[in-house]
Amino acid sequence: MTHRGSRVLRVGSLARVEGEGALLLRVAGDRVEEARLRTYEPPRFFEAFLRGRAYTEPPDITARVCGICPVAYQMSACQAIEDVCGVSVDRSVQELRRLLYCGEWIESHALHVYLLHAPDFLGRDSAIDLARTDRGAVERGLRLKQAGNAILELLGGRAIHPVNVRLGGFHRAPARDELRPLAERLHRAADDAWQTVRWATGFDIPDAAVDADFLALASPGTYAIEQGTPAVLRTDGSRAGFETSAFLDHVREEQVPHSTALHSRLDGHRHLTGPLARYAVSGHLLSRTALEAAREAGLGDPAQGDVCRNPYRSILVRAVEVVYAVDEALRLIDAYEPPARPYVDVPPVAGEGHGATEAPRGLLYHRYRLDADGTVTDARIVPPTAQNQGAIEDDLVRIAQAALARGDASDEELTRLCERAIRNHDPCISCSTHFLDLTVVRT
Repeated sequence: MTHRGSRVLRVGSLARVEGEGALLLRVAGDRVEEARLRTYEPPRFFEAFLRGRAYTEPPDITARVCGICPVAYQMSACQAIEDVCGVSVDRSVQELRRLLYCGEWIESHALHVYLLHAPDFLGRDSAIDLARTDRGAVERGLRLKQAGNAILELLGGRAIHPVNVRLGGFHRAPARDELRPLAERLHRAADDAWQTVRWATGFDIPDAAVDADFLALASPGTYAIEQGTPAVLRTDGSRAGFETSAFLDHVREEQVPHSTALHSRLDGHRHLTGPLARYAVSGHLLSRTALEAAREAGLGDPAQGDVCRNPYRSILVRAVEVVYAVDEALRLIDAYEPPARPYVDVPPVAGEGHGATEAPRGLLYHRYRLDADGTVTDARIVPPTAQNQGAIEDDLVRIAQAALARGDASDEELTRLCERAIRNHDPCISCSTHFLDLTVVRT
């Protein structure tokens, strides 16, 4: 089928994504000219109103960036400010942080897999619609999310915007006995996590490949979650890495006229961060249970160098990461010994510090500058969704062009395909609207 003339498809509000965004697709004949993922939420100016605040405040303030992944913002902020001040936390505190982060991975991935993404594969408009035909699956997803929230509630004080995190550690550390009911709950969650992998493996997953460099943290001997240094897997298979302090030398942000979110390039190239990147960079370091789940899901064996570039299979990687996060949380609970003190002192120091962690959606970077009394003089936050926006637009062009080549290109079908492609990447659109370089020209 040949289409003549030009068409412009506008999706005013994307469904089943976190935040408010829109899509414009411009087609001329049989060629896709442009795809724009438009973020129309107003800029939130987090960097601007962090300036002038006390150095102890960013972990609590930045947690408000996202109600789904507040721990990522807290941990990245703590890392960056502790880096300025030259402080390292005790191993037991670091492991508590990792346990808290496991909770966030479990609840966030469960939310996306079951409530936002799975309906695309099952021909359903929403999770509510899905519950009418597969109530057990939706209940399983909610149980997993509740298990993750339970970790956040115990260690963070509450599931949304935790209040127990502070520079140097926690205001309070739990006793061993307090973790026992959590372990019992996680043992039950382990079965739900495995069932999630098996359930998602049965989905009809299209063939596709994302053409972007992968960027994820790497940490010696472990699957990077709450700490690490940036590692790159190029599209040609070559690998590179750099120090976190050099992040802004490699990842350059730029404004685009159609969005209040910045776009990023890694060394001049489009890049993607998130589960596909993590699996490519560190998949060989997953636990034995998670590696078995990956093989069962058809993701290959990362220990043998297998890499998944199919964005539709990101739902499988997220399911495997839930298996890993439950497994890792149980390991940390079993080995837990309460620290002598729940935090180390972090006296203020003038200087610049950098921190990065793996939010569920990908690498999250923070940089802070402090003066001698600990006042924040400058802040920079680069969230994963802002990094992924350009790669998502490139992905949309490829998917829409393939649909045109197949002759499967009604406006309704193109819209459905593009919305589905966006949800593959689990964009947190609100998180990406931090910064706008505003220039006013008056005449």
